[in-house]
Amino acid sequence: MKELEHLGLRLRAARTGRGWTLESLAKKAGVSASTLSRLEAGKRQANLELLLPLTKALDISIDELLTPVVEDPRVKRDPWEREEATFHPLSPETSHIQTYKIVLRPRPAHDGPLGTHGGHEWLYVLSGRLRLQLDDREIILHRGEAAEFDTRTPHAMSAVGPENTEILSIFNEAGVRFHTEEG
Repeated sequence: MKELEHLGLRLRAARTGRGWTLESLAKKAGVSASTLSRLEAGKRQANLELLLPLTKALDISIDELLTPVVEDPRVKRDPWEREEATFHPLSPETSHIQTYKIVLRPRPAHDGPLGTHGGHEWLYVLSGRLRLQLDDREIILHRGEAAEFDTRTPHAMSAVGPENTEILSIFNEAGVRFHTEEG
């Protein structure tokens, strides 16, 4: 099982993440420090008799130590167009939080009703200038600026121009449906 190949590394990360020494975890779990050291180094076979007291002492589940290794972590999703924007997905479709690089082409200020939906949105301007309309306020963000807002506030965004505006944006699931209307 490939999952077992990384068990020792995950165990060490859980221990050191708490600032614990080998000796302190070994004492809490009732195992010898040398056994724990060999287990972390991959020189000792893991078994339930060892893992149960260790995971209990660390307050983690055995599943957290056996999480499968992602073979290829790259996100391979095609960009798509919608109105004056191109969406480049940067997170897997299965993620609860979606991240996009969005390229907005210049257009006049939004003149229709502003949108609302549940959640929060976070965005970061990579290049250009972004017009962010929040209710009756208009805010111009420049390269290097970020904003976070409650998306129950009526809002819209557009590129000021004359060049395109590129932003990184993070949405919850409701925000993805509202902003991207993907698929």
